[in-house]
Formats: sequence, C-alpha cells, structure tokens
Amino acid sequence: MKRGMAAAFFILVGLFAVAVGQPAMAEGKMHYLAIHVDENDPMKMNIALNNAKFVTKYYRGKGEDVKVEIVAHGPGLHMLREDTSPVKTRIAAMALEQGNLAFSACGNTMRAMKKKEGKDVPLISEATQVTSGVVRLMELQEQGWNYVRP
Repeated sequence: MKRGMAAAFFILVGLFAVAVGQPAMAEGKMHYLAIHVDENDPMKMNIALNNAKFVTKYYRGKGEDVKVEIVAHGPGLHMLREDTSPVKTRIAAMALEQGNLAFSACGNTMRAMKKKEGKDVPLISEATQVTSGVVRLMELQEQGWNYVRP
C-alpha cells in the first residue's frame, strides 16, 4: 500500500512539474496590439510600423498570431493620408506581407482637416475611417487589446 501511494505521489509530482514547465497557452494563441499615433513625425510613424513588424515576427516565430491595429488621429492622421503620408509605401508593403494589420483613421480629425484645408482628406487604401480615434482606442482596450504609444 505504501509503495502504491509513493508511486502515485511521484507520478503526480512528475505531472505537476511537466504542467508547470509548459507555456501557458500552446500554439495558436492570439495576441492583440493597438498602436496609437497622434504626431505628424515620420520617426514616430516608423517606430509604430517597426513595433507592428517586430511584434508580428516575434509571435509568429513562437507559432502564435497577433492582430495589430494602428490608430491615427490629430496630427498623426498624416500617416494615413494619401497626399501627405511619409510612410504610405511602407504601409502598403507591410499590409501585403503581414496580413494582420489594420489602420484606423479618426473621422473627427478628418472633418477638422477638411474644414481647415477646404478640401477632402484622401486616405491610403489600407486605412479605414472610424468615428473617433480616441474612442476606437478605448474600445480596443476594453476588448482586452494591449496599448502602445511610440
């Protein structure tokens, strides 16, 4: 009886050690990252794109996936404007290569820019207009997305 209990004890300890040593989630885990761009600064825009690229590479290297949404508002909207974006070529290439990126343009900022400039504000084809960039960031965080502002 004592031998049986001792053997069961060691089996349980071994199973516990194996379970603790395993990653919390196996392959297929999904990660979510919201990146906030609110400055008309090419360096910050490129840092945001670098963050998206390297986070994607890291998780895919682990057999996991990640969704990344870059939300631009205020002066940062220039990142997603067809006529003024200093990074539109890079965005187009990354969108094709990675397939996990979304770009959200603040509708409030677009209306303000349209009024100030007296013309429509054209977006790059990869961007989608949302009502409010700040509200979009709040919604993503409420859904459990991680937030980064480069």
